[in-house]
Amino acid sequence: MSVARALLERAGVPEEHARLQAEVLVQAELRGHASHGLQRLPRLLKRICNGLVNVSTTGRHSWQRSAYLHVEGEAGMGPAVAIAAIQALIARVPETGIAVAGISNSNHLGMLAPYVEQVAEAGCIGIALSSSEALVHPHGGAEAMLGTNPIAIAVPGRPGEPFVLDLATGIVSMGKVHDHALRGEPLEEGWALDAEGRPTTDAEAAKAGSLASFGGAKGFGLGLGFELLVASIAGSAFAPDVRGTLDDRHPANKGDVFIVIDPARNGLADAIAGYLDRVRNARVREGAGRILVPGDRARSRRQEALAKGINIAPALWSRLSGPEATKLFSLREEGHPS
Repeated sequence: MSVARALLERAGVPEEHARLQAEVLVQAELRGHASHGLQRLPRLLKRICNGLVNVSTTGRHSWQRSAYLHVEGEAGMGPAVAIAAIQALIARVPETGIAVAGISNSNHLGMLAPYVEQVAEAGCIGIALSSSEALVHPHGGAEAMLGTNPIAIAVPGRPGEPFVLDLATGIVSMGKVHDHALRGEPLEEGWALDAEGRPTTDAEAAKAGSLASFGGAKGFGLGLGFELLVASIAGSAFAPDVRGTLDDRHPANKGDVFIVIDPARNGLADAIAGYLDRVRNARVREGAGRILVPGDRARSRRQEALAKGINIAPALWSRLSGPEATKLFSLREEGHPS
């Protein structure tokens, strides 16, 4: 994480915001989600150097209802703006029982799980939704019209082991396609279409095309529902008009929504932990492996990565430590956009 922090601080990011951003990226790597990890850093650094990110702000807060917080992100760094909003919701929820934040004009959040985990650590239920550029084609369609529109849910369980669900409504994230392209690896069949609407396993071709929804028509319906929820609550743009999470030229205008709920049930964490153990220990089909619940695999991968390290694509490491990074900062220090 020290390399990511150092690069961000060199780009002018305050120490605490650099720590938050680096932690989100490295947490994704530790959990086996390189799509939302350090491959995002070169683009973020370019966005900062191009003047598209306000590295100091945590957003402007306006409580428009007792339980609804509107956050004008002011082009801030996604993690810094989101964490400030979550802290405000956690402080408000003992009074209201539930609190919602709609965030507009903030930069990319990265993986959603760490945000809702922070809510679960405070003893509350956390839900996060986010939108993106049009990357997913409608069921039966041939061009991108929806974002990947992820959702994350965390419910308190044992200390350090909340229930955590984090998934996109696209069959994969576009970040995963970019990761495959970086590594020169083909995509799985059924993941993507190229720019002409033809099925492809070529990651480079898919970057200019569109992704399928998970679960066919049902995933498409969920993705469209989340698209409408985020745009309605956050006041953000719809996917075809969203820019700024996959480029270094446009202000980010996607939306984020966080919901914090104060559980009404006493002893919820113990009850959740007990129930999840019953699920894990349920009978399995012949030939099947052990049952895992959402969050188990990510925790296991994190423990293994902390012990053995993470595998970063050589091309990415070169971009973070080689002449390209030096050139980027030289241009910034000379006052020229890259």
